[in-house]
Amino acid sequence: MNAPRHLILADGDFGPMTSKTANSIIRYQPDRVVAVLDRQLSGKTVQDVLGFGGDTPVVASMAEGLALGANSVLVGIAPQGGRLPEAWREWLREALEAGCGVVSGLHTFLADDPLLAKAAREHGGTIVDIRRPPADLPVASGLAKQVDALVVLTVGTDCNVGKMTAQLQLVDKLNASGVKTRFVPTGQTGMMIEGWGIAVDAVVADFIAGAAERITVQGAEGADVVLVEGQGSINHPGYSGVTLGLLHGSCPDAMILCHQASREYIGDYRNASWLKIPPLSQYVKWYEEFGSAVHPTKVIGIAMNTYDLGEAAARKACDDAARETGLPCTDPVRFDPAPLIGAIAKAHASKRMG
Repeated sequence: MNAPRHLILADGDFGPMTSKTANSIIRYQPDRVVAVLDRQLSGKTVQDVLGFGGDTPVVASMAEGLALGANSVLVGIAPQGGRLPEAWREWLREALEAGCGVVSGLHTFLADDPLLAKAAREHGGTIVDIRRPPADLPVASGLAKQVDALVVLTVGTDCNVGKMTAQLQLVDKLNASGVKTRFVPTGQTGMMIEGWGIAVDAVVADFIAGAAERITVQGAEGADVVLVEGQGSINHPGYSGVTLGLLHGSCPDAMILCHQASREYIGDYRNASWLKIPPLSQYVKWYEEFGSAVHPTKVIGIAMNTYDLGEAAARKACDDAARETGLPCTDPVRFDPAPLIGAIAKAHASKRMG
């Protein structure tokens, strides 16, 4: 089977903070991206929009993207609620009728859409709904406590602060150092990159921790270190349930706290002073206390997202966080990830010694 060559659909939302799925595929699988569809930005390159990604073009129509050789259309945004924008149905039908595959991480399952299912069936296209959960998930029973590997969970001060990206920046370097490390995806973007996992935010609430437990145990097979992708934030009014399910299901030995340095308020609630992001030291206390209620765990480092800051401000943000928390801190995309690598290596050695 030929490798997918994606036309990424991000119409009206292609940007550094509004198209997480698109941006991550471009960063970690650039050779699979033919173009991005966004009518407002057509004529630009992804480098122009994101600051990385090279000369991959942004196009204005499905036909233009398909003409560049795309054999797959990947839905590159995950809007609040995960629903398919109505205007995109015709574009996806066009792609399916051209024999393309469609890959989606939306909560709306495209394979259940009669128009799209008919187009796929009649023209040989395929639809993959990444977020569709397995049907046989268990209630968590503490199995993740028993794995030999060091389990490291990323946790955050908010959604979309870099929990997945931080870990993907660490995996290759840990493996290169001789520490057998596996990334465990718990969201649609990580699953698209790694080719496995469970999108825990689409799981019925009773089974979120069970889903986290299953893939943590699976990821630990043959590994020294397991990096479990975190979701949401413990004090996010919309998504804290997923955060807590992951925390208790994966039973992490250690955690890396992720934060965007310039962000002051949680998510889409920017005008609500009661949702101001508290100090990082408060998050360290919360995550350690809530996590240790099930399995002893410690925050071992801070991953700082500084993409929108100048060099001096970015380094100051990392220094300030390290001083406040007493923990190593770096931006693992922008700067040397060695402080976090060292923290994980130290925690791994400590677990091995018992």
